Amino acid sequence: MALMASRTKLFRLLTTLTTKAPILGSGSCSNGVKGPVRVDRGGELGLTAYSTSAVAQQEPGVVGSRHLGLEILGVKDYEDYRRSLYGEITHKALLVDAVGTLVVPSQPMAQIYRKIGEKYGVEYSEAEILNRYRRAYEQPWGRSRLRYVNDGRPFWQYIVSSSTGCSDSQYFEELYNYYTTNKAWHLCDPDAEKVFQALRKAGVKVAVVSNFDTRLRPLLQALNCEHWFDAVAVSAEVEAEKPNPTIFLKACELLGVKPEDAVHVGDDRRNDIWGARDAGCDAWLWGSDVHSFKEVAQRVGVLV
Repeated sequence: MALMASRTKLFRLLTTLTTKAPILGSGSCSNGVKGPVRVDRGGELGLTAYSTSAVAQQEPGVVGSRHLGLEILGVKDYEDYRRSLYGEITHKALLVDAVGTLVVPSQPMAQIYRKIGEKYGVEYSEAEILNRYRRAYEQPWGRSRLRYVNDGRPFWQYIVSSSTGCSDSQYFEELYNYYTTNKAWHLCDPDAEKVFQALRKAGVKVAVVSNFDTRLRPLLQALNCEHWFDAVAVSAEVEAEKPNPTIFLKACELLGVKPEDAVHVGDDRRNDIWGARDAGCDAWLWGSDVHSFKEVAQRVGVLV
């Protein structure tokens, strides 16, 4: 526990903790494709959601600390620091965020809502759908402390009807099922499979950690990538949403590793970085600290 607390404090001292207001944007992807997702307020997948991909801003500084008898003066290269403690491979496990890091929507949410909704009488423009969606998503969800309970249908029915003005059950089901297919999503990094294979071959376990309803597993199967992972921690199953440390601790438990032996990669500073560090894990911001899974592997100490 002392090690965990010391590491968490060190991370926070060495990292500039800046945030951005929620915007409609995308997770940073090595292939440059953008899609509307949301990860900053406990929501990661729905019929789709939007995201803040905060960009880390590093500032030079001097920090004095003592960790396991090693005195750190100034800003020391963190990879060398980890290797001095843990060996050439710095982490035993990699935890990966889903939407905005592993996968992104293939088309803008409002475009899909309108395209599918036209035959059900949806008349709002894409801009109107987008604005109404944002307002609905910002509202407190009073039926549960979690947005995504089981399949998440009650929450997403509310979002769809609020966004489009259409409460037709057939429209909702078509939209809901569309976002479980490989037409709706694509992988953020085309080299992901090769990198995850190399990591696992080197003995590094890999898991997905996601604020998601129970469609995540069928989606990973549809994208033919579920076999890349040793475990999947879904908020709807764990009953805890990022940044709650519980979901990260559950992922570590599933992998059989200690939190301090794991690093989490995600595109949201609050949910992914702060949440993981509160659980005692290392954490890197996708699109700022790392820009591809190959770079992640290299930082861990595995060449691809």
